[in-house]
Amino acid sequence: MIGRSREVRGLTDTLGRVIRELRTQDATPANAPSRRRLAFLGVCLVLIGFNLRTAFSSFAAVLTEIRASGSVPEWAISLLTTVPVTLLGVFAPLAPVLARRFGPKRVLLGAMAVLTLGLFIRPSEWGPAGHLPGLILGTALCGAAIALCNVILPSEVKQDFPHRLGLMGGLYTAAIVASAAFGAGFTYPVYQATGSWNAALLFWAFPALAVTLLFVVVAVRARPVRRAAEHGGANVWRSRTAWHVTLYMLFQAMTSFSVFAWLSPILRERGIDGATAGLMVSASIVLQVLGSLFAPVLAARFWDQRAFNVTLAVMTSLGFALSVLGPIELVWVWIALLGLGQGALTAAALTLIMLRTRDARTAVNLSGMMQGVGYGVGSTGTLLVAAIHQATGAFTLAGYAFLAIGVGASVFGYLSGRRRTVGED
Repeated sequence: MIGRSREVRGLTDTLGRVIRELRTQDATPANAPSRRRLAFLGVCLVLIGFNLRTAFSSFAAVLTEIRASGSVPEWAISLLTTVPVTLLGVFAPLAPVLARRFGPKRVLLGAMAVLTLGLFIRPSEWGPAGHLPGLILGTALCGAAIALCNVILPSEVKQDFPHRLGLMGGLYTAAIVASAAFGAGFTYPVYQATGSWNAALLFWAFPALAVTLLFVVVAVRARPVRRAAEHGGANVWRSRTAWHVTLYMLFQAMTSFSVFAWLSPILRERGIDGATAGLMVSASIVLQVLGSLFAPVLAARFWDQRAFNVTLAVMTSLGFALSVLGPIELVWVWIALLGLGQGALTAAALTLIMLRTRDARTAVNLSGMMQGVGYGVGSTGTLLVAAIHQATGAFTLAGYAFLAIGVGASVFGYLSGRRRTVGED
């Protein structure tokens, strides 16, 4: 009996080894296409990021020509420059709800389809009504779609690239910043080539369409959402850590949108000619791309991000304030400090979504909260600068205001940089 028991155990062990080997052999070829799919997904996410700012910067690039055409009243110009940023905050909280209901990848696909539709509608002419209805409707669709993509992209990186957070965070945030640069840099040459501001705006619908078609493959293969997981994730609205991250994002957004809107007028008022001011803004955006590319990699490697966050907040606020108040002979130094700081600051704030959460559902909840509040309230930075300039006739007080904003960003950058996750508090 003992001998037979040993034989049975030996046979069982042998069968177990064979089954394990067969499973290993079967898994090897199955993992290869999975890696290819993951690489394909990474490329798609970066390309989506590349389409998230062209709608804003392309409109600004031909704003003078739109005004000169006389087809759009001045009140509408103000509306079209402020509403998109406001919509980033309005629609951001909706993204987690849609992601739980339909799945994040399908929501990304739907948002890209809406963005493409908005870019096609925006320059169209509506008979006797002219261009105004298309501009308003198209711009609103673009703002809503970009808000959804802004929120869901970080959670997708958290979900699908947990061991490459720094690399993927850097790539997609750099793509977002680069999209603003490309929209600003290539829209006017298209206008010069075609003689039509409508064609210059329409141009940006085609990259969005290409990425939408590319992402269909990813969305179709995405797993269906389980009902049991619909209400997953920590309650971010009751988390101090989540509020620290959100307020860090808010102060970042106040500076970021103000730089986009007012840096060139500030430089012009200081006596710099239009061509040189444009070159300086372009150089600032290029440095933003570099800062946004490397900041997530560095942030992910640090034990915590307190010193890193504070350093970036100080760089950005000093760069902006000195561009207004500092010696004009050193303006290129201030522009470089501002560009590197702002790009890295934006990327660091978005990277905190991944570093301060334990799972993708909490990440999308935090992303919706911080971008809803951050963009919704942070967009008032541009209004603050406008009010200061209108009241005083100069930008001088704006420089001091952004030193104060830098203090706020430093405080909440320190608090959000502590090694804690949402739900622990």
